[in-house]
Amino acid sequence: MNDKIMGGTNESTQGNFILLGFSDRPYLERILFVVILIAYLLTLAGNTTIILVSRLDPHLHTPMYFFLTHLSFLDLSFTTSSIPQLLYNLNGHDKTISYTGCAIQLFLFLGLGGVECLLLAVMAYDRFVAVCKPLHYMVIMNPRLCVGLVSVAWSCGVANSLAMSPVTLHLPRCGHRSVDHFLCEVPALIRMACVNTAAIEGTVFVLAVGIVLSPLVFILVSYSYIMRAVLHIQSVSGRQKAFNTCGSHLTVVSLFYGNIIYMYMQPGNSSSQDQGKFLTLFYNIVTPLLNPLIYTLRNKEVKVALQRLLLGKRELGKG
Repeated sequence: MNDKIMGGTNESTQGNFILLGFSDRPYLERILFVVILIAYLLTLAGNTTIILVSRLDPHLHTPMYFFLTHLSFLDLSFTTSSIPQLLYNLNGHDKTISYTGCAIQLFLFLGLGGVECLLLAVMAYDRFVAVCKPLHYMVIMNPRLCVGLVSVAWSCGVANSLAMSPVTLHLPRCGHRSVDHFLCEVPALIRMACVNTAAIEGTVFVLAVGIVLSPLVFILVSYSYIMRAVLHIQSVSGRQKAFNTCGSHLTVVSLFYGNIIYMYMQPGNSSSQDQGKFLTLFYNIVTPLLNPLIYTLRNKEVKVALQRLLLGKRELGKG
């Protein structure tokens, strides 16, 4: 029924899509397969470690690590939504993905990406309270508020995806099945359309402002207050600790937002499609891989917690 309405798009609606990915560079596919597989396994190990350490060590049962656990879970889900399919496509001649698989991938990519934008804003607020209102931190960041903030982030991310995914998927494609990307994401699917896409590009832009730029503005404002407060800390060790925890979060924000803004603020632009593929790959695998390293290498609490868990009762006995 829908196929008739969409003007003869039966082939592309019911059948498989072809993810072209990096097929125009066959010499690169084998190298990418090995590099991405290693990066994916390290991502799984790193983020799973963060989740386990945060849950198992009582010293890390604080709001900051509650949010960090959700960030690691998001990164695991986000990467797994597209990387296994990419590895399958890189490893052989079959570049297809089913219509259902494409729809799920698009929904997860949009939804989880939106949740992460909002979660990073929540984490900025957490750091703002910790640095600017340290005496009231545990009162303000109580468990009920933490759960509420995370719930809002998840709800808004999913709502954004529910709004955008069906509209993008049901654009008339006139039988075109080749997606010039390694995953089903909004800009690539918009470029496949055989109708004027100005309206949907405008919608994507408006939603991107709401779910991408608004949290970023909130993060920047929060950090302007944080920086002012840090500069007034008299203790060198206190200032160093504030810089370390806030620096980790700012690094993650920079990596995440640098890529997502470039991609989604110009959804229909085809002038830099190849560049967009590599940026999406970076955003999809490198950022989730680096997040655990950033938080563990710069964070003494996590390193100590890891030592406690690895050394077990012997270490606890010494304490």
